[in-house]
Amino acid sequence: MTTKVCLVQDSPVFFDKTKTLGKVEALTKKFAMEGCELIVFPESFVPGYPRGFDFGATIGSRTSDGRTLYNEYHRNSFNTESDDLKKMEQLAKSQNVYLVLGVTEKDSTSGSLYCSMLYISPKDGLLGVHRKIKPTGTERIVWAEAAGDYLTTYQTKIGKLGGLICWENYMPLARMAMYLKGVEIYIAPTADARKEWTSTMVHIALEGRCFVMGCNQYFTKSMVPEKYQKLVVNEPEVMCAGGSVIVSPLGKIIAGPLFNSSGALIAELDLDEIKESKLDFDVVGHYARNDIFKLNVLNQPEIKKEKHPPTKK
Repeated sequence: MTTKVCLVQDSPVFFDKTKTLGKVEALTKKFAMEGCELIVFPESFVPGYPRGFDFGATIGSRTSDGRTLYNEYHRNSFNTESDDLKKMEQLAKSQNVYLVLGVTEKDSTSGSLYCSMLYISPKDGLLGVHRKIKPTGTERIVWAEAAGDYLTTYQTKIGKLGGLICWENYMPLARMAMYLKGVEIYIAPTADARKEWTSTMVHIALEGRCFVMGCNQYFTKSMVPEKYQKLVVNEPEVMCAGGSVIVSPLGKIIAGPLFNSSGALIAELDLDEIKESKLDFDVVGHYARNDIFKLNVLNQPEIKKEKHPPTKK
């Protein structure tokens, strides 16, 4: 079975949820017209990855301006219990595509924010949410950490979807939790534009014997609204160069990496390549040593399945 996929490397309308969701809609329609069945957007595409912001926080001190900025970020973050989600579900349905969207998500029962990845089916709507289990460095100022019940995988018509966000991918046991669920299309939204990140994506593909889709933004300082320019004065003009890439189960780069421009990577994935790749290595099968090693992932849910799988394009 083959699946046509698309990674969107673009920029949000920074800190403007409504306009950014409008951009998601336009780009989704564009690539759906090209026959793509799975469309992936980068980490915190909605409402933007706050690179360079400190939210007025230092050890032992927070500022009033920082709290005001957090409130604005919170107001523009994605709410899965609002029309935000309904619009994205309708978009996936109308275009008959699976949509994986990186958002900053606000918890409706608290004031906390999470770095999240939404999985949306054209038939069933929201399949579920992966929240980052460990924000990196000073991301922890604005993003809370999630528990094992957000280490999710989904059996869909186009393959078994799963993945981790940004530097979660450097957590060996988190990766293994994905492999144990048999992930076939491993999705890795990120804000890491280093060339070394490409090596990470290749390693995961080889280790997990799965397709890997690493998706990043392309973002420049001039895209930051004037009101926030003083917060990024020390940043380079190209704040995030991208580096989106698609890798095969044998570690071969089949699209990208794309650096220093907006764009999209489109590829046909043949899921038979996954089985072929396991002839000589299967991290959870014949190459595992279950007599030596055991991994116990607390509260990780079972693989979720679509109730009404859509017809392939």
